[in-house]
Amino acid sequence: MVTIHVANMACGGCAKGVLATLHEAAPGAETVVNQERREVSVAASDAAPLVAALREAGWEAAQR
Repeated sequence: MVTIHVANMACGGCAKGVLATLHEAAPGAETVVNQERREVSVAASDAAPLVAALREAGWEAAQR
């Protein structure tokens, strides 16, 4: 699992957008959102392509 901090994920709608982006970048990967901490955990071995996909979609993402 990799953990990604998404600074501008402020609401449930944002979380849905983040999940949609991650599901497109890593189809079938298990994802867990912690909206309060603004983090997403993804069952993946490399966070770099996920962070890149999120940034391309306009999310302020960084690996934890």
